Amino acid sequence: MNVGEALARAHREEWARIVATIIRVTGDWSLAEDAAQDAFERAAERWPGDGIPSNAGAWLTTVARNAALDRLRRQANEARKLQEVGVMDQLAGGSSAPDAADVVARTWDEDADDRLRLVFTCAHPALAMEARVALTLRTVGGLTTGEIARAFLVPEATMAQRIVRAKRRIAHAGIPYRVPDLAELPERLDGVLAVLYLVFTEGYAATSGGALVRVDLAAEAIRLVRLVLDIVAPDARDEPRALLALMLLQHSRRGARTDAVGDVVPMEDQDRRAWDRDDLAEASALLREAHTVRGGYRVQAEIAAEHAFAPTASATDWARIVQLYDELATFSASPFVALNRAIAIGFARGADAGLAELARIEASGALPGYHLLPAARADLLRRSGRTDAAADAYRTAIALAPTLPERRFLERRLTDLAGLES
Repeated sequence: MNVGEALARAHREEWARIVATIIRVTGDWSLAEDAAQDAFERAAERWPGDGIPSNAGAWLTTVARNAALDRLRRQANEARKLQEVGVMDQLAGGSSAPDAADVVARTWDEDADDRLRLVFTCAHPALAMEARVALTLRTVGGLTTGEIARAFLVPEATMAQRIVRAKRRIAHAGIPYRVPDLAELPERLDGVLAVLYLVFTEGYAATSGGALVRVDLAAEAIRLVRLVLDIVAPDARDEPRALLALMLLQHSRRGARTDAVGDVVPMEDQDRRAWDRDDLAEASALLREAHTVRGGYRVQAEIAAEHAFAPTASATDWARIVQLYDELATFSASPFVALNRAIAIGFARGADAGLAELARIEASGALPGYHLLPAARADLLRRSGRTDAAADAYRTAIALAPTLPERRFLERRLTDLAGLES
């Protein structure tokens, strides 16, 4: 393994651990991130000449701890509180040699507990959702502020302020840096998973939307769910495991969802040979593992699996998918669930049945201005042979479509419809 690969691997595996450890000692989020960054910069300077340490995590943690100590010393003066002196003593408590492999002799439980504190604090419900997402990617994921800003298509200064405000909120509102009590854990874990799924869906949408982003948010979300699985107790892993399966099933199609020019390819037209077999195999194994909790992520993963493992689009078990959407509605009464259920009904029971369900959604006033509602109506009308009404629905959807690739896809459908009429 060369130095670049070793650094990349260490960043993936050690960043959250290092930051969490220093936050636990100092309570200073910015100091922890700066010290961790110092450690990786020092590694980039030293490892090419000195060689890659046998225990890269210990080396990096020692250097980060020493960097934090140096920063505190530079800030210190006679008026500092005794509490800070204690912090400095804790940071200085081990060997100062950066290559001392035994300097962080911590048990797995202690290490996991530090990272759990970090994950749960970043996703605390007292923070706005956009702040939870940004702080999780910065502090747990180790992405730079610029990378996060580019991924979400906002100015870097805006994202920086978002992260700063989140840290201030944690400090000023007294948000505790701890693992939730047992009674709180299920609900709080759901909040963590919701943040990570939001990160994933943002990245997944960017793939189909043709956005050029440096960071693969979908892949980053998958990595962070793996981290959660690694550090939560075994009896709390059912929903993280189900969410990971769901993400992998969707992510497996990333190479087939757009064509050579970036236009959207609907699932029924995708080359299934291009779907990632490793992702599919891992997702299948995750779904086969024993589980005691049947939650919303599990049901969504089973829906995705029905699509993923059907040999052809025409062989999809749409009746089973309708049943699963009925079950999913008991976890979430979202109009998006209702829309997907209506589409499934259109395939399982015929276009008229699907159109009737869509009409109920429209009559309720849900999803105003959402382009996929008229797009779904247009598709069902096309399948039923009502080309004039389908054309009108496609035009409505085109006017509402938020991205150029989606508009081009709908325009192609409208053009194909005109060909059927002639």
